[in-house]
Amino acid sequence: MKHKMIAFILISLLCLPSLLLTTAYAETASSFLLTANKPVGGKIIVTMSGKNIKDLYGYEVRFTFDPDQLELVEAKSSLDGFSVSPIIKKNEIIIAHTKIGNVTGESGDIIIGTLTFKTKKSGTSSLKWESIKAVDHNLSHQTYSVGQSISVSVASVKQGFIDLEGHWAKADIELLASKGIIEGMDEDHFVPEAHVTRAQFAAMISRALKLKVATKQSPFTDVASASWYKDVVNNAYSAGIIQGITGTSFVPERDITREEMAVMIVRATTYASGSSVGENSNVAVVTFADSEAISIWARDGIQTAVRLGIINGRTEDKFVPHGQATRAEAATVIKRLLSALSLL
Repeated sequence: MKHKMIAFILISLLCLPSLLLTTAYAETASSFLLTANKPVGGKIIVTMSGKNIKDLYGYEVRFTFDPDQLELVEAKSSLDGFSVSPIIKKNEIIIAHTKIGNVTGESGDIIIGTLTFKTKKSGTSSLKWESIKAVDHNLSHQTYSVGQSISVSVASVKQGFIDLEGHWAKADIELLASKGIIEGMDEDHFVPEAHVTRAQFAAMISRALKLKVATKQSPFTDVASASWYKDVVNNAYSAGIIQGITGTSFVPERDITREEMAVMIVRATTYASGSSVGENSNVAVVTFADSEAISIWARDGIQTAVRLGIINGRTEDKFVPHGQATRAEAATVIKRLLSALSLL
């Protein structure tokens, strides 16, 4: 019964027709405010608040933004209850939340929720709170046209991580960081020798190729709907770039191996170029001292990636297929992919 009630409320939030209010109200009318902090560590937190709110049991809010400048990484409600994952369509964000059970909504001056954005490049960007559909505990609703905008100024993207001095991948990492394709562990450290998870590498490819919103959902039961990587995994799966460990398991938090990374990068090349980049019988087979250790399913992919100059052995004579890929290695293959596609 509880699940039916939640479904009914969320359908009401997302599907009921809007009733925009244009009439002037008395002093006690509800009003809404959008504020933002200064960018810190490449992130901006935007706060939605309301004054004279009456019985706010659930809501649907709509924003417009510049997806070339900002990327939504988290949306939190200050109300108890249940939130649906943000829906992002081109330059529009839709967020819905509802309380659960036979309780009254929030009233008075309240913080409704926050949105956290990652800044993708320097410049000035705007975010506009278009509307809020407010639902009371009786499931009656009103849609308020908010129309509030804020401008966010982002200084030049910092390109110098203090732990990259003298590192072989420094130039590639800083180039991708300046374009918002990769980011540091914090503002000053990239940690180039740390490992990369399968979800993180899927996110790098998704950002690098600007993959479109998935037209189909992945079959992976271990990719939670509330996870930060749900959309990038769906997008990469829809593009044919990633596959699961099994038909229903992607294992997103597991460190990616070098052979998995090589196969993904070849699929990404095929997707972006629109043509197969597979076996070429006129080119000599590339061999490594540990070639026999390469999984059968990864051999063609590694051969292709090496021939294209996108990936090399970890040493002159060893590929180390089952070794965990480092953040520096991942950044370098992404940079070489973009260079091969003339996208840099």
